[in-house]
Parts: sequence; C-alpha cells; structure tokens
Amino acid sequence: MDKISIIAIVMGLTAIIAGQAIEGGNIGSLLQLTAFMIVIGGTMSAVMLQSTPKQFVAGMRMIRWIFLPPPQDNERLIREVVNWSQTARRGGLLSLEGYVTQQKDPFTKKALQMVVDGAEPDVLRGVMEVEIGMFEHARKQAARVWESAGGYAPTMGILGAVLGLIHVMENLSDPSKLGAGIAVAFVATVYGVGSANLFFLPVANKLKHLVAVEIAQKEMVVEGLVAIANGENPRIIESRLRSFQAMHE
Repeated sequence: MDKISIIAIVMGLTAIIAGQAIEGGNIGSLLQLTAFMIVIGGTMSAVMLQSTPKQFVAGMRMIRWIFLPPPQDNERLIREVVNWSQTARRGGLLSLEGYVTQQKDPFTKKALQMVVDGAEPDVLRGVMEVEIGMFEHARKQAARVWESAGGYAPTMGILGAVLGLIHVMENLSDPSKLGAGIAVAFVATVYGVGSANLFFLPVANKLKHLVAVEIAQKEMVVEGLVAIANGENPRIIESRLRSFQAMHE
C-alpha cells in the first residue's frame, strides 16, 4: 500500500475544505452535482473520444497503482539473475531450463527461454529490446489517459462556468434563482482546476514514474541474461546489475 498517495489526497481535500471554512464559507456550497457532472462527465467523454478502447481500459486499470504499485524488489531480481548465472556456469545454459517454467512474468520467461535455446547475445538483446519498446509504448499510452484528463478538466470547468452564467442571465428577473446559477459557475471552475492539479496530473506523473521503474527492471533482466549468454563471471554480473540499479534509482 502506497501510504503517501492516500495522505496526499486527504491532505489536498482537507486544505480546500479547511480554507473554505476558515474564510467563513459554507462547505456545502462546494458540493454541486451539476458542476460535477459537467466537469467529470465532460472530461471523461473527451478522454474516451481521443483514446482507443484498449488504451482507455488500460488507463482505468492502472489507477490502482497509485495505491498498490507493482512490486519493485530489485534486490530479489539481482539475486535471482546471479543464481541463474551460477547455475549456468556449473551446468551450462541448458541447466537453466528448469527456471523457465517457474517464471510468472512472460517477458522474463521468453528471455530466459531464448538463453536456454542458445540464442546469440546480440540477437537476444535485439529481440527483447523490441519487446521492451512495445511494452513501454502501451504503458505510456495508458498513463496518458490521465494526463489528457488533466488537460481537459480545466476547460470543462470553464464550460461549466459559462453554462452557469447563462443560467443566471436567463433568470435575472427571478433573484431566487441567481444564487444557484452563480454557485454552479464558480464551483465548476473549482472542480475543473482542482481535479486537474490535485488528481489527474499528479496521477499521470506517478504512473509514468512507475512505468519507468518497470522498464528499468526489464532492462536489468536483459542485461543479466545477455551477460550469462556471454559466459561472464557471476560476480561481474552482480556488480554490473548493482551499478545499473544505482543509475535508475
């Protein structure tokens, strides 16, 4: 559980509500269903329109990473690769065949199988770099769903403000309806700017960081397996992977 994400969201909402209360404003005035529908509904529809169904669904699924990020145990990964190198040094590359079926990650499984099959190091690196490129592209496209939402939300807030003012102008003769229209106008702007800068854009940036971490882990796997295919010493492989890890922290 990523506790800092929970703290950040609670802190942001608390700051807005507390600020409203300190200024003597009515907290209930921030709760406007009409403004929420215009901003969030409009933002999501715009994002859906620009995305493919696969990209949009992937982006929605990635939101759980904000609270439950993918495993990032680089130490375990280094130990595993070093263990493979020691096994290969003792029994040859074919001795790694037993590890292939143990892999749950399709990327690692494919790379390890190529080593067992005797693929040349350059071929191994080339094939797996293409895999990494495709994986990175798909992940980044999914993360951009939230980045796009951060771009559209403020504009939808302005749209909500204009609609609210139109409602006000239509009812100038009835003062009892003016307050509701003005409230929708200003609260829609708050929703648009607030959701973009307190949620959508931070979420997009965090997802892009987590994708970069995933890519670095895959690159470590490729680096280690290429070294194993080259017959390098396990200690040298471990040292290289730790240097690689330090570069991407």
